[in-house]
Amino acid sequence: MTNNPIEEEISKILDNKQIKTVFQPIISLRDGSLLGYEALSRVKGDSFIKSPDELFFYAGQCNRLWDLELLCRTKSLESAFLNNEHPMNTKLFVNVNPNIMHDVKFRQGFTKEYLSQYGITPENIIFEITERNAVNDMNSFKSTVNHYKEQTYKIAIDDAGAGYSGLNLISDIKPHYIKLDMNLIRNINEDSIKFALVKSMIELSHMANIHLIAEGIETREEMATLINLGVHYGQGYFIQKPAEEMISISSEVIEILKDVNRKKNHTFGNQVNSIYIENLTTDAYTISPSTSVEQVFEIFKKNPSILGLCIVKNNTVMGTICKARFTLMLSGQYGFSLYQKKPITDLMETDFLAVDSQTPISA
Repeated sequence: MTNNPIEEEISKILDNKQIKTVFQPIISLRDGSLLGYEALSRVKGDSFIKSPDELFFYAGQCNRLWDLELLCRTKSLESAFLNNEHPMNTKLFVNVNPNIMHDVKFRQGFTKEYLSQYGITPENIIFEITERNAVNDMNSFKSTVNHYKEQTYKIAIDDAGAGYSGLNLISDIKPHYIKLDMNLIRNINEDSIKFALVKSMIELSHMANIHLIAEGIETREEMATLINLGVHYGQGYFIQKPAEEMISISSEVIEILKDVNRKKNHTFGNQVNSIYIENLTTDAYTISPSTSVEQVFEIFKKNPSILGLCIVKNNTVMGTICKARFTLMLSGQYGFSLYQKKPITDLMETDFLAVDSQTPISA
């Protein structure tokens, strides 16, 4: 009997099988169709170990990582394919430590014969390999990955962007999927560096024939930005939180997704020949006629992505102000001092092109 409380707790969790599986859907960001579910392990019952990261960290310290991973995988398969009603082609994303994939016991747990008891085939299992776990023997690991690929298993690189070895890992194992880390996705609609990084990953995925999955989507704005960039798939709280059942995506989320896609020219149904000006536009930043030139200067300064503004009164556009022209007019020795207290109406342009949002682009 050990006096180490962490070892005792890990042993208690493993002996009592205090692990439950929750599922989070991964969907197409083009049409909302279901790709599959990620199986996530959680501690159930009474325990001071709450987070999955803590659980796996302590299990590693106690030399019980293999036992924990085996329990988590078994629970995942049981919960997904014995306890849930599911279509036969449901794909299951399973998190795997790369350093145990070559283990004989691991291989035995993913033979076709073993999986047949759950009514599942290898092509519907995707091994998620995280960047956060360093690969100890890359040559052996690559050989193991190729072994599973030959049996029609799929490979995903998880947490891409969270570590420093990601590009080498992608190059070495040539995965079917790359999952973009949630910290790279957070506020991507406001962060030009994250935007540029994801854009470069999209270009890589096209050249390498790899599908991208954005993790941790939490807002409509994040999802819209990812759709407009061309990311293939997504998951996150905005789409659906993890649940013990494989729940369908809400119609509200699907409608939001389709609405964003309509504006990106991914048309649906009978709209294929009805693309309007509205589908090609984004909402503009608007200001009132009384806004001072100084206030407009601050708006442009704090929001470098804004290239122009609309001056609106009673829901009618009175004029526009272009950032480049505005900056030019305030340049020179006295430009800013001359205009800063004046209303923006003194500098706005009133001769601008205006068309109805429902005008077809073919008109």
